[in-house]
Amino acid sequence: MEIKASMAGNVWKITVQQGEAVEEGQDIVILESMKMEIPIAAEKKGVLKEWKVQEGDFVNEGDTIAIVE
Repeated sequence: MEIKASMAGNVWKITVQQGEAVEEGQDIVILESMKMEIPIAAEKKGVLKEWKVQEGDFVNEGDTIAIVE
C-alpha cells in the first residue's frame, strides 16, 4: 500500500525506520507546510518496506511518501 502526501510541503521528520512494524493510524512522517506540522499516518497495519522521500524533500499533494506491506 502506498502512503501519499495529503498536501504539498516539506518532509520535516521521518518517525519510523524502514523495516519497522507500523500500526493503523500511527504517524510515520511529519510534513511542514506554511509553518504548520502535518502528520501523515499509516492507513493499515504492516511493515514499512520503503521510503520514497528523505527529510528535507519537497512533496506535492498525492506524491507517494512510503510503501507499507
